[in-house]
Amino acid sequence: MQQSMATTTQPATPGTDAPLLDRLRRLVVSGTALPGELLAETALAEEFAVSRTPIREALKQLEREGLVEIRPRVGTFVRKPTRKEIFELFELKESLEGLAASLLARRGDVPELRSLAHNVENEREAVRAGDRTAYATLVHDFHRTLVTGADNRKLGEHYELLMNQLAYHRIVTQTLSLPGRLDASMDEHRQILLAIQSKDPLFAELTTRRHISRTRESATIAAFAESDDA
Repeated sequence: MQQSMATTTQPATPGTDAPLLDRLRRLVVSGTALPGELLAETALAEEFAVSRTPIREALKQLEREGLVEIRPRVGTFVRKPTRKEIFELFELKESLEGLAASLLARRGDVPELRSLAHNVENEREAVRAGDRTAYATLVHDFHRTLVTGADNRKLGEHYELLMNQLAYHRIVTQTLSLPGRLDASMDEHRQILLAIQSKDPLFAELTTRRHISRTRESATIAAFAESDDA
């Protein structure tokens, strides 16, 4: 299995191999290991050149984070959130990112704001080229920069855990396959940037919440489409 997309680590239980835990977490949140896929301890131990004990401890931590399901005497599987859970996670995402946009709008011309502007320009180029893969990466960068720009460490910690549980990379990939969503997403990001640049915290929060709500709607449509194709 190949690894892709960096993630921010979550605090690990004492005794857990943190670098190994981070690598296993990336397998799940990047979509490399798909929902329902078996994560065999022996195969993982061979792949990462470690014994089964640190693999087992890392998988227990991932179970606490809600990313995998350990079935006694059966194995460990990548956990797929229920539709209700995804809806609830998106509600939290909407609240956290709305707050982040509000806080960033209060900070003025900070490096994160300039990074968002640069990101939007890169998104425009990716859309023009029809490069969904590049755009999906830029989506992650946009939202992570937005939260980082809030300059609130606790907000960032809760946000990263939320994004891991959502396996957001897979959701983004699904939604971008919907007709018109690529252009709509880019325009919504541009509107968020303009709202933050206006230094109006309430406007920035509402604009961001509207974008997350539309993403949730697209994710629901994409999930139904995937079920029909299965």
